[in-house]
Amino acid sequence: MSNTKPNVLVLRAPGTNCDVETAYAFELAGAHAERIHINRLLEDPALPDRFQILCFPGGFSFGDDVASGRILAATIHHHLTETIQRFRDAKKLVLGICNGFQILIKSGILIPEDGHGLRATLTWNKSGVYTDRWARLAADGDKCVFLRGVKELYLPVAHAEGRFAARSEEVLDELEKAGCLALRYVSEDNPNGAARDVAGVCDETGRVFGLMPHPERHIDATQHPRWTRLAPGARPKNPETAGDGFILFKNAVDYFQ
Repeated sequence: MSNTKPNVLVLRAPGTNCDVETAYAFELAGAHAERIHINRLLEDPALPDRFQILCFPGGFSFGDDVASGRILAATIHHHLTETIQRFRDAKKLVLGICNGFQILIKSGILIPEDGHGLRATLTWNKSGVYTDRWARLAADGDKCVFLRGVKELYLPVAHAEGRFAARSEEVLDELEKAGCLALRYVSEDNPNGAARDVAGVCDETGRVFGLMPHPERHIDATQHPRWTRLAPGARPKNPETAGDGFILFKNAVDYFQ
């Protein structure tokens, strides 16, 4: 156990636009966060060694050309696989939010490929359009480090390619049995038609986690879209009262303390 602040590497690329608020959320939770460009990591693959948490934030990396997160995912897959694997093997944490989730999935970091390629992906919403709203979520099991002690969340979603899909029902069964389908939309609040209402997935260790909703956009209770309409007793008593998303960052920091 240590009282030293864990160091967080918030990885950004051209088009990333949620790195500042994500770094702030980690800082608020008690970590020290640095926003670092992907080019610096390519120049020095040993750079992550001094960090305990690696975060891929939201946005539109490389303009989401080809497909959301695909270019950065390919860059990581071809040049940084060993770096990320070494980071994971050291029992450190990896988080991907929205575009970051897409990167984790499409690079094979979160769900490893098999002889036929990717076993799951994130594809276009069933509506065929960009969706920007809030959604109710429920944690499924306690495997995921980031979701420890969490039962329900209310977080914003903002994506066009957020629908979780697997190659087959057998793949979904395997992931579910392993406890990897860690976060689900409440069925009637599924904004994209994701298979089995999946909103977030962790690896078999519970230390690598990706989710489509944006926890960094609800770290303060006053960011709730209806906080002024809550019953007086349920309203935040001061502006420092935490929003639902804050617990993910706090759990990550507490993991190292």
